[in-house]
Amino acid sequence: METPLLNGAAIRPSLEVAPLLFAEDGDYAPVKDLTTARKVFWIETVKLWKIAAPIAFNILCNFGVNSITNIFVGHIGDIELSAVSLSLSVIGTFSFGFMLGMGSALETLCGQAFGAGQIYLLGVYMQRSWLILFVTCIVILPIYIFAAPVLKLLGQQDDIADLAGKFTVLVIPQFFSLALNFPAQKFLQAQSKVGVLAWIGFVSLIVHVGLLWLFIYGLDWGITGAAVAFDITSWGISVAQVIYIIGWCKEGWNGFAWSAFKDIWAFVRLSLASAVMLCLEVWYMMSIIVLTGHLDNAVIAVDSLSICMNFNGWEAMLFIGINAAISVRVSNELGLGRPRASKYSVYVTVFQSLLIGIFFMVIILIARDHIAIIFTSSETLKKAVSQLAYLLGVTMILNSVQPVISGVAIGGGWQALVACINLGSYYIFGLPFGFLLGYKANLGVKGLWGGMISGTALQTLLLLFVLYKTNWNKEVEQTTERMRKWGGQDIKVEDSADSI
Repeated sequence: METPLLNGAAIRPSLEVAPLLFAEDGDYAPVKDLTTARKVFWIETVKLWKIAAPIAFNILCNFGVNSITNIFVGHIGDIELSAVSLSLSVIGTFSFGFMLGMGSALETLCGQAFGAGQIYLLGVYMQRSWLILFVTCIVILPIYIFAAPVLKLLGQQDDIADLAGKFTVLVIPQFFSLALNFPAQKFLQAQSKVGVLAWIGFVSLIVHVGLLWLFIYGLDWGITGAAVAFDITSWGISVAQVIYIIGWCKEGWNGFAWSAFKDIWAFVRLSLASAVMLCLEVWYMMSIIVLTGHLDNAVIAVDSLSICMNFNGWEAMLFIGINAAISVRVSNELGLGRPRASKYSVYVTVFQSLLIGIFFMVIILIARDHIAIIFTSSETLKKAVSQLAYLLGVTMILNSVQPVISGVAIGGGWQALVACINLGSYYIFGLPFGFLLGYKANLGVKGLWGGMISGTALQTLLLLFVLYKTNWNKEVEQTTERMRKWGGQDIKVEDSADSI
């Protein structure tokens, strides 16, 4: 059985070498001086980035598939860029957020089960999630089929909405690939088998560039070619992950099991809580694209904001990787019964993430007059993007801390609490405030974005307060009960191995 990466014995020196750093149970001893703090900081940094770096690289490659699709389409024409950006930013983000949220239940359950040494449960959990996410795809499918009317109902221009609707229908196969992709991804992440994810992401990105060139320029298929390339690449990623799991993950994968059909409702409840928490975050930024579509000169407004969101998305993908890593760290440590290790890993990750966010903000502000050049040759659009760069920089700082805390929530099983905080911060405060600044104060897209930044700032402050007040000893005590209640902990080893 592979030792969990978070097991202190996998990285730390023996207790005899560092008697003041670790307690007898393998957890950290209390940090009481600067020297010990530095040692803990270094150990936690190594543990974090051994997980986070491959995950972040994989997610950046996956996001690159979206971003490069936008880049290729942007050189076809401004209307095509608006349509594809609208499809990916509104319909695609809607489904991505919900499906990722549903799949994120595995981060809690698989992470805690792996930390507790119950690896036989991981394959069962993954199969349950496959079933749930496939049904979810069928439920959401009408939004894809009727994307054009939905976008028009949201106030988008008819010509942009019709073209976006055509593209959305063509990427329905990509949407269904998510039902296979996310559970397989979480299964591998929980065991820290993340190197393979990085390789799959890298190869897929390279292949996608070739497919886009072939279909758009070689065969002259336009946005239809972009959609076909998107479908092929997405299914390639999903199938590659499953092949690796079946062929090389013998501890967690014991074949297709009847026990995957048991305790479905308990699993659905956690999946829905995870989905609501993440969707309220993902849809929040999606809503600014919709509101911007109602402004005067909507094409320039939507295109400039889409380009900014694209850059923000690159940074966000990095922090989604860190989000996944800290979720694995916290859930594994809670499963191992180590409250201080959970707490210290959170503190180190938040601090480092804030530094990374500041770095990206500085880069954006320095290059603000030139960052749009890879998306467009329009001088008007370049100027519009430059004027939004300051808001983009602030957003990057806030988005460096917030995903980390969300990852902690997933690892600890706090999804319902965070969902309530997101609802209040984003939709009761931030969105109405942005609407007032954008439309009533006539500040346009700057007002919309500025108001919504205020909502993100409020949410981040509230989540930091929750972290400050967390009793990690109590979290350890609740882990076993949480796994039993939400994950069907009563599954027997022999049941999980019963194959269909």
